[in-house]
Amino acid sequence: MQRPYTAILMIPTGIGAAIGGYAGDGLPIAKLISQVCDRLITHPNVLNAASLYWNIPNAFYVEGYGLDKFAAGEWGLRPVHGNRVGLLLDQGIEPELMLRHLQTADAARATLGLTVTKPVITDAPLNVELRTSPSGVSWGTIGNPDSLLRAAEKLITKEKATAIAVVARFPDNIDPQAAQNYRHGKGVDPLAGAEAVISHLLVRTFQIPCAHAPALAPSPVDPHLSPRSAAEELGYTFLPCVLVGLSNAPQFIVKKELTNSLAIDIWADQVDAAIAPANACGSSALLSLSQQQCQIITVTENQTLIEVSASALGIKSIQVNSYLEAVGVLLAHKANINLSAISPRYGL
Repeated sequence: MQRPYTAILMIPTGIGAAIGGYAGDGLPIAKLISQVCDRLITHPNVLNAASLYWNIPNAFYVEGYGLDKFAAGEWGLRPVHGNRVGLLLDQGIEPELMLRHLQTADAARATLGLTVTKPVITDAPLNVELRTSPSGVSWGTIGNPDSLLRAAEKLITKEKATAIAVVARFPDNIDPQAAQNYRHGKGVDPLAGAEAVISHLLVRTFQIPCAHAPALAPSPVDPHLSPRSAAEELGYTFLPCVLVGLSNAPQFIVKKELTNSLAIDIWADQVDAAIAPANACGSSALLSLSQQQCQIITVTENQTLIEVSASALGIKSIQVNSYLEAVGVLLAHKANINLSAISPRYGL
């Protein structure tokens, strides 16, 4: 019997990826790749689409910092039947917007049957600030990280949360041109980098699944809105997809040698292939996987603001033009068919 074929789909956040750099527009790629592998590991940036979401039964929703630790072989993934999702809300959210998020949690309980805890509100506003690097990549800072950590600890100890959904109030004074570019499908997500800072901090500290949904005032209607950004314009919150994703996110296993491993557990040495944009190959996860028996596939069609190729880092990869071509490579790899037997492009 062959072991399950496992692939990782990575589209880094906040770098203006042509595919997967907007509101869940990487989700169709994940749906496609999930059809040709037994287990697909990916991260919230790929699967989150605000009020839209899709249940991919063989997909594992893994936060970026946790994905890095997994790829390095330091953490494992343990599939679950379900999580108790803790709801962490920023004290800086205005009363009406706070109510919208509480009602979203109510809807997730009543309509989807999810287990969402009582909310915990931070004891001080988080004071998130947005930043942009000279390259155009987005990032950000948290003014009160200790308040964030205290609220998370309370969710874990008192509400028995096994995953955490965070909603932080993000500033409304986003650069108008950057916001318009993003809404028109040709810019960088100005929020994504700061979101990653929040989730990375919580996963690093508590080693449990986490994802973030920003709280924002509704934007005015835009008749020129890009379909790739439209998912974020459908409601008052971005929380639904986060609750759904976290409801079945795998738990992290820390320190393999000290853990009673189960047959269902997944470790980095079981990953068969990883797919990433061709010019964004500098992630910690991809660098770690390149040192193992893992086929790296890079996609030139998915352009980003980053200019770090696999070849520049000495990573051996198969470069393809599109995700459709990547699926063919995955199928051949899974079937143990040498690519040179299929296409002269790959040599003899």
